[in-house]
Amino acid sequence: MLRLLLSLSLLLAASSALCAPHRVFIAGDSTAAAYGPERAPQAGWGQALQSYLDPAGWEVRNHAKGGRSSRSFIDEKRLEVIAAELQRGDVLLIQFGHNDAKVEDPTRYTDPAGAYPQYLMRYVQLARDKGATPVLITPVARLLYDFGSLLDTHGLYTQAMKQLAVREQVALIDLNARSTHWIRALGEQGAKPYFMFVPEQNKADGTHFSQAGATAVACLVMRDWVALQPELTPALKRDIDCDVSQPAGQGTDPGKPSRVVHERDIAIAQPGPHGGAGPTTAYPFFADDTDLPFVLRKRVLHKGAGIGLHPQHKDEIYYIVSGQGSYVLDGRQYDVAAGDALLTRVGSLHALQQRGEQDLVVLLAYPR
Repeated sequence: MLRLLLSLSLLLAASSALCAPHRVFIAGDSTAAAYGPERAPQAGWGQALQSYLDPAGWEVRNHAKGGRSSRSFIDEKRLEVIAAELQRGDVLLIQFGHNDAKVEDPTRYTDPAGAYPQYLMRYVQLARDKGATPVLITPVARLLYDFGSLLDTHGLYTQAMKQLAVREQVALIDLNARSTHWIRALGEQGAKPYFMFVPEQNKADGTHFSQAGATAVACLVMRDWVALQPELTPALKRDIDCDVSQPAGQGTDPGKPSRVVHERDIAIAQPGPHGGAGPTTAYPFFADDTDLPFVLRKRVLHKGAGIGLHPQHKDEIYYIVSGQGSYVLDGRQYDVAAGDALLTRVGSLHALQQRGEQDLVVLLAYPR
């Protein structure tokens, strides 16, 4: 029902603004706000949202401001600024909750059972009065662990917003749930680069995002927004394959574990293959995983070493990581260096010889 309401409202508005891009307004707090380069690497998910959308089709107008609650944003007349611009066919994304919980500050605090949904309803009603579409967004989770468990610091506010969405038939993005899954999938230590844990700046902030975190959370918002309104899909400029609803590792075969290896543990000294000269070092990554449909190897051709001329029985790619070499493919010679990718198809003849003083380092990939 919510998806139908959102889609219909935007489709009905399309005829009145065929030449102009749709606009999405953001009313929110510091987690969605935009920050200048002087605050780097801090960023809000709202400032990353435009990177997902073609500006010819959708224009993001981010009015989110740090420290604001649903109450103080209105009291400071920031909603009036949005009201002056908002028009039919626009979307208003509404995310508050972090500062609404500050009971010690009466200028920001809102009771989740009373004032909070009442203030949120003022944003919703404004959008509807203007012919725009309101979308409620539950407050994004904090990176706050206690004895190994991620704490939910927004429970009552998330619940209140969800109840309002059902009661008033307002489209909802449950960012609290999405971001909670995301943090848990990363783990306490793995999530820190996505938040403002910056030792060189003496910062340990589990509320605000780095550029990486802001971009990732914007993807979570975008993914659920597209689920509400599939018509957005043609306007996407980048992928939104960031579904983290499945717990990490679920569905994997215990006998086929995902894992990390280091090349120092698998290095093998070998002579040049296929009749090649000189010494080489081979790194056969995951060679014991015989069920993998592909092979990935690294080979270092030391000074004077090479891979001899041989016929190719499977499609194969060489990627030159560093160094210089002479590559022969079907009788034609190529000077190759870092950044070159070499595709050899079945039936071709090829060879590779190291040149110069530096080792020639090559990644090789082919079907098993």
